[in-house]
Amino acid sequence: MNKRIEAVDILRGFTIVAMILVNTSGSWSYVYPPLLHAEWHGLTPTDLIFPFFLFIVGISIFYAYQNKPNAKSTYFKIVIRSLKLIGLGLFLNLFLPYFPFFDSFETFRITGVLQRIGIVFLVSSILFLNCNWKTLLGISVTILIGYWLLLGFVPFPDGTQPTFNKASNNWANYIDLKILGKHMWQPDYDPEGLISTFPSIASCISGILIGKVLTTLHNNVLKLVLIAVLLFLLGYLLNIYFPINKAIWSSSFVLVTSGWATLILAIIYYLTDVLKLKFGSIFKYVGMNAITIYFLSSFISKSFYLTNIGKNSNLHSYLYNSLFVNSFFSEKMSSLLYALTVVLFYMGMGYVLFKKKIFIKV
Repeated sequence: MNKRIEAVDILRGFTIVAMILVNTSGSWSYVYPPLLHAEWHGLTPTDLIFPFFLFIVGISIFYAYQNKPNAKSTYFKIVIRSLKLIGLGLFLNLFLPYFPFFDSFETFRITGVLQRIGIVFLVSSILFLNCNWKTLLGISVTILIGYWLLLGFVPFPDGTQPTFNKASNNWANYIDLKILGKHMWQPDYDPEGLISTFPSIASCISGILIGKVLTTLHNNVLKLVLIAVLLFLLGYLLNIYFPINKAIWSSSFVLVTSGWATLILAIIYYLTDVLKLKFGSIFKYVGMNAITIYFLSSFISKSFYLTNIGKNSNLHSYLYNSLFVNSFFSEKMSSLLYALTVVLFYMGMGYVLFKKKIFIKV
């Protein structure tokens, strides 16, 4: 595996580790602000994680399909992989421990992280197989501008003017409420909603285009840094008119997060390809089985929460209170130490899988 791909694996693994870290706090009442999503508008380090993964999916699409024939067999494999991802996501939403039963079909959440990855992978792969880079860039720009115009300027059927606020007079929330109803993450919105999937496709396309940049022979680091700066300028300028917002995956959010992903990839690429440093191998191990480790972490975490111990406790709270809550650390530090312990466990799993040459493709 050449260093260029290794840099992508390191970034992928780092992203999965960050996902697990922010998803497994010991107590949600005590979390350091950078490990939480922005309440609505704004950007925290946690908000970078999911768009980073979609960005990496885009790079992976470029490398996986750049020499693949535009044939039925290729499309079949793409569709099957997409359905697997969507199926795993639905399983996580439905599953309850003690396998005989499932959550209420009337209220279970339909959307989710893996479902969005599956849909974005499907659409982006098909676009890549049928479009050159200029067309992909045009599609991405059209999505971002069209999404801004829809959410910012198209009035609702009753004549009400749209807003970007967390309310039903926001087009993203309005459409999700109309179609998904009770099958949402929150009663009033879903961060992986239907219409916000369109700009997330643009996040993936940005990765595809960066993958093409990485195939050039010279000045890759400089090119990546310049692209990152351009994305920052465009994103923060658009933020004035369309605020950076992960929950609705705003167009400015796509540009700024793609800028950060490009910049961090440039740093990793410089360390691994230019300076030839042995950097971030443990993240590479996780990145080689990224979806498997993420799925297992979500499955086990949910099982811990839903496995009761006594009347007022579950396995998660029992372990946290028994092993991590003490007088030596603050509540937030104890909560963080629990999350870090979970992270170390899955990093160890990634190492073992890599050493045993076990690579599970979803």
